[in-house]
Amino acid sequence: MPRRSTTSSSTSKPLLNPETVDSTTVDKALYLNERGESPKRSAFLWLALFAVILNCSWGVHYYQFENMPRSLNANQAGKRGFSEQQAMEHVKALTELGPHPVGSDALDLALQHVLAASEEIKKMAHWEVDVQVDIFHAKSGANRLVSGLFKGKTLLYSDLKHVVLRILPKYGSEAEENAILVSSHIDTVFSTEGAGDCSSCVAVMLELARGISQWAHGFKNAVIFLFNTGEEEGLNGAHSFITQGGPDPLAIENFAKVAKYPSGQIIAQDLFLSGLVKSATDFQVYKEVAGLSGLDFAYGDAGAVYHTKAFDDSTTQNDKLKLLKPGSLQHLGENMLAFLLQIARSSDLVNGTAMQTREDNDHAIFFDILGTYMVVYRQRLASMLQNSVIMQALLIWTMSLLMGGFPAAASLGLSCLSVLLMWIFSLSFSILVAFLLPLICSSPVPYIANPWLIIGLFVAPAVLGALTGQHVGFRILQKYLQHASSKGGQKRSHVVQAELIKLETERWLFKAGFVQWLVLLMVGSFYKIGSSYLALVWLVSPAFAYGLIEATLSPVRSPKPLKIATLLLGLTVPVLVSAGIFIRLVATMTGMMVRFDRNPGSTPEWLGSIMVAVLVAAIICLTLVYLFSYVHLSGAKRSFVYANCALFCLALTAVVSGIVPPFTEDVARAVNVVHVVETTGRYGENRSPVSYISLFSTTPGKLTKEVEYLKEEGFTCGREKTLDFVTFTVNYGCWSSEDTESGWMESDIPTLKVENDKRGNNRITQISIDTKDSTRWSLAINTEEIEDFIFEGNSEELVPVGNKNGVNGWHIIQFSGGKISPRMFNVTLFWLNNSTRLTNKSDTEKKDPYLLKLRTDVDRLTPKAKRILMKLPPWCSLFGKSTSPHTLAFLSKLPVDF
Repeated sequence: MPRRSTTSSSTSKPLLNPETVDSTTVDKALYLNERGESPKRSAFLWLALFAVILNCSWGVHYYQFENMPRSLNANQAGKRGFSEQQAMEHVKALTELGPHPVGSDALDLALQHVLAASEEIKKMAHWEVDVQVDIFHAKSGANRLVSGLFKGKTLLYSDLKHVVLRILPKYGSEAEENAILVSSHIDTVFSTEGAGDCSSCVAVMLELARGISQWAHGFKNAVIFLFNTGEEEGLNGAHSFITQGGPDPLAIENFAKVAKYPSGQIIAQDLFLSGLVKSATDFQVYKEVAGLSGLDFAYGDAGAVYHTKAFDDSTTQNDKLKLLKPGSLQHLGENMLAFLLQIARSSDLVNGTAMQTREDNDHAIFFDILGTYMVVYRQRLASMLQNSVIMQALLIWTMSLLMGGFPAAASLGLSCLSVLLMWIFSLSFSILVAFLLPLICSSPVPYIANPWLIIGLFVAPAVLGALTGQHVGFRILQKYLQHASSKGGQKRSHVVQAELIKLETERWLFKAGFVQWLVLLMVGSFYKIGSSYLALVWLVSPAFAYGLIEATLSPVRSPKPLKIATLLLGLTVPVLVSAGIFIRLVATMTGMMVRFDRNPGSTPEWLGSIMVAVLVAAIICLTLVYLFSYVHLSGAKRSFVYANCALFCLALTAVVSGIVPPFTEDVARAVNVVHVVETTGRYGENRSPVSYISLFSTTPGKLTKEVEYLKEEGFTCGREKTLDFVTFTVNYGCWSSEDTESGWMESDIPTLKVENDKRGNNRITQISIDTKDSTRWSLAINTEEIEDFIFEGNSEELVPVGNKNGVNGWHIIQFSGGKISPRMFNVTLFWLNNSTRLTNKSDTEKKDPYLLKLRTDVDRLTPKAKRILMKLPPWCSLFGKSTSPHTLAFLSKLPVDF
């Protein structure tokens, strides 16, 4: 009786050998039915498998990111524990003050609350613990970061106050040598009460300090809690304190060891450092200026409400208390408390200088699994592990191709073509939808308030495209194998041969998934990208499962259908490790669309959706390549295609019809309403001020529907009026000049006055600046005309000569300060020599006619601006950031040829 064929070898030739397999063996291997056809894989089984994988992925995301610990009250937490309910009392007290930006009365009240709470902590501390409370007053300073959002800028500050709380044992002298800094900011942007950014952080720190004050008698290191101000104006608070490495392995290893709910992903750090996330935290100052290492904690949920405020009454803020997820403060607080207790007792704490000597290429790689366990290892080990896997994979593929010869190489190439086609079709389908949305929807980003629409609008087309592309590749590879097989003699029927080729094609498509992850692993390993561990997991686990279950060294070759067990075993670990991360990445990018257009009107309306579409398609192609290789021999293709088409049509109908609105009161469109007063004319002439209201949005899309609520206000919308706000430009917006003469006076208008102009080859110009009542302003200096400058305030040199750089021909100075900040400044400009200026002019098609551009901000609502804010629909929300103007802004310019 003939032997039953065994499964195929991963190193054998792709074509069937008719000399070693007779038709009886083949019939047994394929279980042919009465019509001479091999039965297809059950459609129900494949669809059920797809549903299980999706549900498991969502379950992983929920357990990892949504499942919060139970909130504890004071009695449950005890004197030494962390109570979210106690922390929430501080959040309530701070948010009830409303927005409290730098220089406001509300910020003074917030400082008083933090100071009083700190004094209470001092009073209730353990008798062997020394608690020191102090007010740190930064009179002035200059923050000149060289990377990220602050390249080409100088950030000036004045009259900033911080609360410093220092906790250490009374009888431990060694604790005075080293300290652990815990820092967050009290101030908010002008547009929001800042429940999430970052009154909740301040509250967590106060509750941590209360607990630490009962433990610190056994510490070997002091703990300093810095409650700073000025962060929202350019990280100035952290700079003003620290001047008087990414996560160090020591910090992240200790956190991973003791955190009760470990949560941390190096992919977030990679994205942050890459510049794709347009934001910054105080940690940049501590790392770049002071050379300190540590951990950066931030809330990542509900990103669409970041820095926003609703208009209907003073109590409805978008960054508000009710959007803080129950348990989130408990989660952060318990993790940090455990970490501080661990690190403060450690004798291994190194100072900042020592940390700077660590090798840059041996930073920590870290990620958590389901929020219950954190994996931490060094870059050196990561490189060794990744390079080992790469070498083994290349060796296996090389041996396979050498043994299989040209047919194997051709089959590998065509299977890789199927992966390429997956990407092309998937990207094309999803990007087409992104182009379509602005044409048929009221908003080019109609999914912001309801992120689940992403599934129908982008996931469904991306899945259809990926399946279509891989199926085209399946047919091409199948045709090649049929052609190659026909060259040899056959001892079996054409039906049997065709079925065997289908099974061989299925296996090559599965193995093609190894290739794309291998390429990503090689790239990540070469550039030492921390998140390369994802490629490692998605390569090794499926390859191990395939080698364990499917491959054999038997010379007898008769391929069978891929086993479901291979897929389940191969995807279990990758889904556990990465499913939550991928879902959270899409959610985070969706939230960022609210403030995507940093220069309103400068980017195409479809660009934001294209970025979401590309991310979705990339995740689909990377993660479903193994699963889709199972569908081609099943009866599930048609049902699956119909289901995705129906899902897409339902989502599209929902957004086109307006049944599901693009924005809501809680997740609103970010807009700015600014009463602008601008001076025009040549310097030295009588410059008449021009006043108007500017309405613009950082959320992609036109303002047509919003202006319908303002019909009586005389607004005109379009691109005809480009508005330069110094720190950014409005290329599309709406403006109205009707009834804009009240709420401001000519005495509010800042002045730029030339005090002295020494002409010649080394020209020097001295200019005085009077910002009047404004303690928040931005000044742009034309670096195509000016080589260097000195900036002074109150006869104090704030910015010395040297080390200036510009972006797009401008160096920007941003100033923010408290109530006693200076208003009079002097700037000394050192011009480029004439030959350099002539060269610059010949290299530039259009020279900017202005030498200096100044914008001063006043946190004041004029009657017209207030009326507009009240009339705007509830789905609009005032947005603020460090470069945004307040509701009243004055613009002045000094021409080059003054």
